[in-house]
Amino acid sequence: MQFLDLPALSGARGKVRLPGSKSISNRMLLLAALANGKTRVKGLLDSDDTQVMLESLTRLGVAWQRLDNSDEYLVDGVGGAFPVKQAELFLGNAGTAFRSLTAATALAGGQYTLTGIPRMHERPIGDLVNALRQLGAQISYLGNEGFPPLAMSPASSEADSVASVKGNVSSQYLTGLLLSAPLLGRAVTIRVEGELISKPYVEITLNLMRRFGVEVKREDWRSFTVPATVYRSPGEIEVEGDASSASYFLAAGALGHGPVRVEGVGRNSIQGDVRFAEALARMGAEIGFGPNWIESRLACGSKLQAIDLDCNHIPDAAMTLAVLALFADGVSTLRNIASWRVKETDRIAAMATELRKVGATVEEGADYIRVTPPARLIPNAVIDTYDDHRMAMCFSLVSLGGVPIRINDPKCVAKTFPGYFDVFSSIAQPATSFA
Repeated sequence: MQFLDLPALSGARGKVRLPGSKSISNRMLLLAALANGKTRVKGLLDSDDTQVMLESLTRLGVAWQRLDNSDEYLVDGVGGAFPVKQAELFLGNAGTAFRSLTAATALAGGQYTLTGIPRMHERPIGDLVNALRQLGAQISYLGNEGFPPLAMSPASSEADSVASVKGNVSSQYLTGLLLSAPLLGRAVTIRVEGELISKPYVEITLNLMRRFGVEVKREDWRSFTVPATVYRSPGEIEVEGDASSASYFLAAGALGHGPVRVEGVGRNSIQGDVRFAEALARMGAEIGFGPNWIESRLACGSKLQAIDLDCNHIPDAAMTLAVLALFADGVSTLRNIASWRVKETDRIAAMATELRKVGATVEEGADYIRVTPPARLIPNAVIDTYDDHRMAMCFSLVSLGGVPIRINDPKCVAKTFPGYFDVFSSIAQPATSFA
């Protein structure tokens, strides 16, 4: 197994330009593909997950090109359903691509097969399939009931225009339904059963649909009505920096006393994970905001304060809080994180296991994790990353506690941030540089 040894660090300061948001990038690509007209997408994330989406769109008959080897892409929209009516799509472990393309192919009038890596075949999708079947979709399971891989056949035209979906497993189910509803050519209402988790990610979906000409009528978080219409290209659109990735550098600014400034997200962001900065402020960090930047620092001699937080609004960035809890002045509890269980790995179990390796006492529940920091961090811990990019990036922060750490399989960060460790090193201050 490949690994990366990070040295003991004592500080972090500097500026970081964030890569594009994965959540926004894949949503934009699908919207641009389904829209009438050509869309110039600027600032697109170049990562494993976006490559999976681009390759799938090619197989579905969508033409696109990368402009001058830059982060700009030109997508030639098909103005409705995909022109290729038979395709096999391999989607790796890209949840955003798998859930949205499940809905899009189910309603596209063709024969499609969707598969992924073994972990993707362990991630539940039954609630989304059930909702799509209410709209007439013909979907078969090729393995275990309720899980990928899937086979699609043309949807029935004589079906209801109302579907219900559970909201407490993954907001990506609702996002998939919303993004693909215009393919039916009729107004569609989607009702949410129970509490909807990760509402900020649904806000991203609604915001981007609006920019492609589709206004969804929302009644609280219980009902969403998508009109009978077709997406229209805005001509040009830009991807924000990834707010989830910002969390690692903002955390570094606090642990390393900063300042560290991240550029690409700020006060005007449409991403819910910018609220990680509020949680960091509650822990004692000093936070500054601009329209397109956020900055963090912690006064020398200060210590982070323990936190008890409902993390429903920042499920991905909350992982960074779990590592910050190692440096807090008491016991921290992160609640309402059941969605961690069905991510790239079971993140509650994985986080608990790895935090214990550096000396923490950890209690895990169905939807919470409680972290008691150690008196001293254990040096030279070997961190397993479970093929999960966020595990690797989170645990790099342990080195800012002045202890060396080994990260196994560091290349897993390519899922969303291929250059992460180079960027992290650019702001890190080795312990030997501080007398």
